[in-house]
Amino acid sequence: MLFFALPLLLCATAGGPAGSGASPPETEHHPGDFVERVLDVVERIPPGRVMSYGDIAEYLGEGGPRQVGTVMSTWGGAVPWWRVIRADGSPPPGLEVEAMERYAAEATPLRLGASRVDMRRARWDGT
Repeated sequence: MLFFALPLLLCATAGGPAGSGASPPETEHHPGDFVERVLDVVERIPPGRVMSYGDIAEYLGEGGPRQVGTVMSTWGGAVPWWRVIRADGSPPPGLEVEAMERYAAEATPLRLGASRVDMRRARWDGT
C-alpha cells in the first residue's frame, strides 16, 4: 500500500454509541463514511484528469484538504492516488517519480518546464 508523506491531522468521523444505529467509528481496519466517500470520488476521476485535496473536500461539502490527505495517506493505495494532488499541481510528496510516469501514460496536461500538472487544463469538476 502506498502512503503519502504529508503532515496530517486526524480525520474526525462521527460514530455513535453501540446500538445507536450510527456508523461505527473509523479504525485502522474499518474506514468511516467520510473515507468511503473520498475514495469513491477518487475512483471516478477520469484518466488524464486530477482533483486537488481541497477540490474533493469542496465537492463532498465536508472536511478540508488535510482531512482528504489523511484519507489518502491511510486508505488511498487501492485507488488512483496520483490523480489527487496539491492545488498548485504538485504530485504527492515522495511519490513524484511514479506520479509523473502515470501522468505521462495518461496524457495528463503538465505545465511547461515544471514537474507539475496544469490545473487549468487537467482539473476535473466531478461531472
